[in-house]
Amino acid sequence: MQLVAFPETFLSGYPFWLDLTGGARFDDDRQKRAYAAYLQAAVELDGPELTTLREAAGDLGVFVYMGATERGTSSGRGTVFRRPRGHRSRGRGGRAHRKLMPTYEERLVWGQGDGHGLRVHRTGGARVGGLNCWENWMPHARQALYARWVKTSTSACGQATPATLRTSHASSRWRAGVVAGRQWADLSRRRTRRLPGARRTRGGGVTDYCRGGSCVAAPDGTWLVEPVPDEERLVIADLDLAAVARERQNFDPTRPLQPARHLPRPG
Repeated sequence: MQLVAFPETFLSGYPFWLDLTGGARFDDDRQKRAYAAYLQAAVELDGPELTTLREAAGDLGVFVYMGATERGTSSGRGTVFRRPRGHRSRGRGGRAHRKLMPTYEERLVWGQGDGHGLRVHRTGGARVGGLNCWENWMPHARQALYARWVKTSTSACGQATPATLRTSHASSRWRAGVVAGRQWADLSRRRTRRLPGARRTRGGGVTDYCRGGSCVAAPDGTWLVEPVPDEERLVIADLDLAAVARERQNFDPTRPLQPARHLPRPG
């Protein structure tokens, strides 16, 4: 099984301008224009961008886990949702879920998701699933996906440390391999100059808002690739799926809870 994982909102970008340009200002024309541009750049699940991605996954025989900003359809067309989506090696789109609860300033631009599609993908003898950033702190979301063998943990902006340094601990808690994809974006580079708020943030000296820090951890918590901050590069690792079964010898978080048939009487 070959897995290619991308960071949160790789398509079509993280709303970094919110906490750098006063995103909570009500009825502000600049913020309205920024959101309109962000809404226009978002993708639709049956749109050409994800269709091309599915075809590429099929041609290359890989499983792609892509983080995207989704534009709603029909009556929800004016709202952006954060959605990770798996694309199978056969070129079919897998299940996806919208981020359950946007974090902090993300609530200004992302709609609230639900648990639909919060499931694992079976591919190449493995079970693969993913959560978005702080969703990894939500116990019920974690419990729904504890059966996975390979976990993708996607996030976008913020500090690469200590957030990605917790990946090693998370892998031992999940007893699964963990692939953490984090965005790296240098706002001083030419290709970012047209992003909403980019000029104002550069004027304030902010150029390293998304510092990267992608990494890969084995099921026992050891690093396969330590966090790589402040650098744009591919992070590649070989994960032994047999290690998942070995590490569940001493702890298995997937054991289902059995309802008690007989409860003691009060007193």
